[in-house]
Amino acid sequence: MASANRLTLFIVIFMLAGILSGAAIHEYASADTIATWADNITLFTDIFLRLIKMVIAPLVFSTLTVGIMKLGETSTIGRVGGKAMVWFISSSVLSILVGLFIVTLEQPGSGLNLAIPQASVDTGLAVGGMTLKGFLSHTIPTSIAGAMANNEILQIVVFSMFFGIGGASLGQKFNAPLVAALDVVSHIMLKVTGYVMYVAPLAIFAAISSVIATQGLGILLNYASFIGGYYVAIFLTCIVLLAVGYMVLKKEVFRLLSMLKDPVLVAFTTSSSEAAYPKTLEQLERFGCSRNIASFVLPIGYSFNLVGSMVYCSFASMFIAQAYNIHLSFSEVAILMLTLMLASKGIAGVPRSSLVVLAATIPSFNIPVAGILLLMGIDHFLDMGRSAINVLGNGIATAMLSQNEGAREVESGLVEQEV
Repeated sequence: MASANRLTLFIVIFMLAGILSGAAIHEYASADTIATWADNITLFTDIFLRLIKMVIAPLVFSTLTVGIMKLGETSTIGRVGGKAMVWFISSSVLSILVGLFIVTLEQPGSGLNLAIPQASVDTGLAVGGMTLKGFLSHTIPTSIAGAMANNEILQIVVFSMFFGIGGASLGQKFNAPLVAALDVVSHIMLKVTGYVMYVAPLAIFAAISSVIATQGLGILLNYASFIGGYYVAIFLTCIVLLAVGYMVLKKEVFRLLSMLKDPVLVAFTTSSSEAAYPKTLEQLERFGCSRNIASFVLPIGYSFNLVGSMVYCSFASMFIAQAYNIHLSFSEVAILMLTLMLASKGIAGVPRSSLVVLAATIPSFNIPVAGILLLMGIDHFLDMGRSAINVLGNGIATAMLSQNEGAREVESGLVEQEV
């Protein structure tokens, strides 16, 4: 427990140091120096994220496959998967409603009175293939080696589910050696993750310092209304998720929140929920979740339970509409939100994925895609919030499903207290 607290302390210290160093460089350094600093310091962030991505593919495959095989009968797999999808859809709807409520109440885009562009504007985002056919085709891997090489989480999940179900159908007599071997692989990957986490504070310092040095603290003040309203929506969504979690986990939800603080902080400061995956899985097991349930539910949640992205998409799309004085009817808003929810599934890991979803969706509702340019400068700060709540939402969902299945392996207060 002490080492976990030290990691949290170092993350906070290095985050503050990143803010201060970035602000000082932006204020006193020349333009060339700022560009050089921002370009080179992010090497540490790149190394950390590459190390994490190195671990994710074998970790997801080994833990998910073992989890499915140990669940046993396909009826159990279907029941747990069905419950997971019901919750993922429900949480997406809840988060969209929270985002809509705050953006409608605050009206951060009102008063900008922007003129609708006459010509299309290139936002620099690749938005092709955002169709149902494209999504379903992309879901199925043509090669598991290719999916792992490119860290295509959803494709790895699909292959692992087929592989695990096939293994489970053979029975324990035949699959026991493979289950044991993959279980060892998953533990090795978690141990490697522990070593990688030593780099996290330095990576966080580099990421924050680079953005502040380039943009300056002023950008936060210029967008104070939007950023403030957005984080209010994020906070309220957290409250809603914790309230629902309390209904199932009771007071244990607060212990879960405490145990997830490190992976949430990592996701927040690196703007990457992927970076927090291994630590989230480890903490859920320490909390008492069945390893089989956690290994099955958590990877699926990374593709289908993006509550932070849902808050962002609802908030940002209505902000752009307000900025251009575009009034949408109730039915148009409802269809827009449904479209955003469906379009966002399965794009975890895509750079600026929420912006890509917006760019692909809002033109169909006569909202100028050029409005995305209003957000691109501050997207890093917004991505921090949505990455963090994605991790929290997946953690709560996994713990709730584990409890519902009667699969909590230890009683409250009896969890092993070592990292």
